[in-house]
Amino acid sequence: MNKPKQMVFVIDDDPAIREALDSLLRSVGLEVRGFGSVAEFIGASRPDVPSCLVLDVRLPGKSGMDFQNEFVRSDDPLPVIIMTGHGDIAMSVQAMKAGAVDFLPKPFREQDLLDAIASALEKDRLRRIEAAELTVLRDRLATLSEGERSVVTLVVLGRLNKQIAGELGVSEITVKVRRARAMRKMQAGSLAELIKMAGRLGF
Repeated sequence: MNKPKQMVFVIDDDPAIREALDSLLRSVGLEVRGFGSVAEFIGASRPDVPSCLVLDVRLPGKSGMDFQNEFVRSDDPLPVIIMTGHGDIAMSVQAMKAGAVDFLPKPFREQDLLDAIASALEKDRLRRIEAAELTVLRDRLATLSEGERSVVTLVVLGRLNKQIAGELGVSEITVKVRRARAMRKMQAGSLAELIKMAGRLGF
């Protein structure tokens, strides 16, 4: 089977609602997988593509709100859209504070859901790009020697070559060589780019 380009997961214990949402989302070209409970969703595999979760509040077993709070702290969270037929302002605020992309009281306009899903999928796409870029940077960072890493750390702190040499107990030439090697290994086109990379890596 062809790998989907993106995926929308729906958790709602009402089969009629799942069927209606499945029909709506497929009508605009979206791949959909529906589940009747949180447990079913957790037990299912997820393709490695931009995805989002449309989550009902009232579910058998673990409630949608409880699951959202756990899910956003997991290793592989997805943007969440909360829907409910029993919501109030306090619940909406709680959901948004927990990171929900949107909170939709039932019945909602189809376009409101489609707009929320489009926003959620774009958010996950950008998250995946960022994660992939960080993985590449970490792999490059792993190729640096201890001396090169020490120089990069001090460069990020704004030290000049002479100051770095003094702190590390090496010559300025050694500092320049280590910095040049670090820039080459990190594939940084400039010192400013190297500093930006280091910042993304949490230096």
